[in-house]
Amino acid sequence: MDKEALKIPKKLKPVKAWVHPDGLVLGSLFVHLQSARYLGEESPAEILNGPEPFFVIQCGEDETRFYNKHSVVRLEHAVDAPGSEDNAVCLGARLHLMDGSNLVGTIRELLDPQNARLYDYINIHDQRFVRLFLSDTEVTLVNKAYIVRVSPDDDAPRD
Repeated sequence: MDKEALKIPKKLKPVKAWVHPDGLVLGSLFVHLQSARYLGEESPAEILNGPEPFFVIQCGEDETRFYNKHSVVRLEHAVDAPGSEDNAVCLGARLHLMDGSNLVGTIRELLDPQNARLYDYINIHDQRFVRLFLSDTEVTLVNKAYIVRVSPDDDAPRD
């Protein structure tokens, strides 16, 4: 039997992950070429907010690691197509993490207009990771379990 025929086509997406207790991990996520939720490839947010407890990172050429999502403090990656969606809500936010770091950026999400406050977004129960745009070209996914507090930030970069 041809082992190649059993492979699911995926692409490597470079990421920087801060994992507890390992620290910074440089590697690549395996993303599906087509998202199950929208047009285009699967996003790191889909992987980290998915139901599976572990995800795969390839470190270097030969090392494959399976990380528990609970141990990931945050994960950064480049944005493939910078820009904003016409109906997205933009919320300036400052995230204060358990390790003392502060992340400032913009949350850009399609939210129900009646639940489009920062408080509403951080309390979406089915998402373990908050998506924060640090710039037009960089986004970080922050594990809610490592966030001490969130505050609005009117000075955060906006579109």
